[in-house]
Amino acid sequence: MSDTNPESSNFNALNTDVTESILSLLPIPSLVRFSTVSKLWRSIITSLPPPPPPSSPWLFLFGIHNTSSFHNQSFAFDPLSHSWLRLPFPSLPSLHLVGSDRFLFSTAPRFSFSPILKPHWRPTSPVRFPRINPLLGVFPASSKLILVGGVGSIGGLVNIDDRSPVQIYDSTLDSWELCPPLPEAFRSNAHETLSSALCKRSFYVFDVTSCFISSFSLDTYTWSDVQTLRPPGLLFAFLNSCNDALVLGGMCYSDRGFSFNLWRVEQGSMEFSEIAIMPEALLFGLLVDCEDEDDAHRFTTLKCVGSGNLVYVFNQDGHKKYPACVCDIGVENGKCRWRSLPNLPSPVNKFHKLVTFCSTLSITDVFHSDDAQIGA
Repeated sequence: MSDTNPESSNFNALNTDVTESILSLLPIPSLVRFSTVSKLWRSIITSLPPPPPPSSPWLFLFGIHNTSSFHNQSFAFDPLSHSWLRLPFPSLPSLHLVGSDRFLFSTAPRFSFSPILKPHWRPTSPVRFPRINPLLGVFPASSKLILVGGVGSIGGLVNIDDRSPVQIYDSTLDSWELCPPLPEAFRSNAHETLSSALCKRSFYVFDVTSCFISSFSLDTYTWSDVQTLRPPGLLFAFLNSCNDALVLGGMCYSDRGFSFNLWRVEQGSMEFSEIAIMPEALLFGLLVDCEDEDDAHRFTTLKCVGSGNLVYVFNQDGHKKYPACVCDIGVENGKCRWRSLPNLPSPVNKFHKLVTFCSTLSITDVFHSDDAQIGA
């Protein structure tokens, strides 16, 4: 390749379709670098279509320090390059942050949203019931999102009440619609114990400890009957949506000892089938310098998030520097592959709050996300 005139290089002499095919195989960090080579390369890269499913979502980690914004940090893991990127921490309307499907959401004092990679906050019309840390899902191929539950906020103070409203926002109309509330079975539980997944136009709510599960239909605006989803030996679990299927990931205890398992869950019947068990070496690698080796409490800082073809499992304890691993659930051959993630790039601070989620990205999210719309 010519360093002085890259547009005259052999690579640029390739057919445009061939060039696009080659570039589409590269991870986003490489595409960002290559986009600076020439105007032609940037034009080709920015016009690349989004990757087809199954996708390889990035893992995002936003660490929030309650008393000093200087200590806030944000990171993103790209599974294709198998590397962490340190991101500039976005200027936040508040410390109450949620993430989903290429967007960040600030839930207080006013609900706002922004693209992840190029923060540009857009406030919405007033929420009917302001809530801190609600469950949130973005409707696929739509301009709408759903908020479920959370903790009430009055005058900047947290108000723990038993109301668990469901609110749907239409970004095209900038309007909120109030829907039937979360079923009574969930309302006596702390909002921190709830997990959610959006799958095939149903928004599922799962209680991490009681294992209650119910779904809200985006077509009929009704809740299903509350069921119990508890595989044998389950201690706690988190619900995810991967490749249009529900996947439950959680800690188990059996005669063989502790294990972290993944199950595929059938919608409607809630029948489950085991799809993967984390290798023991990886599991205990997430518990760096952990004492009380016989105490099940040591696993309580583990959490999992997933979408596309990947499920990430990580430790939320800052004393352990947030180690993580990932499982590729292998839709083509039915096999699953586990691997550990590299350490976060140093220095890593200790945070009061850790916001983690996965999201599929394309190169357009890097170059054009300022004008992105929810669900676009």
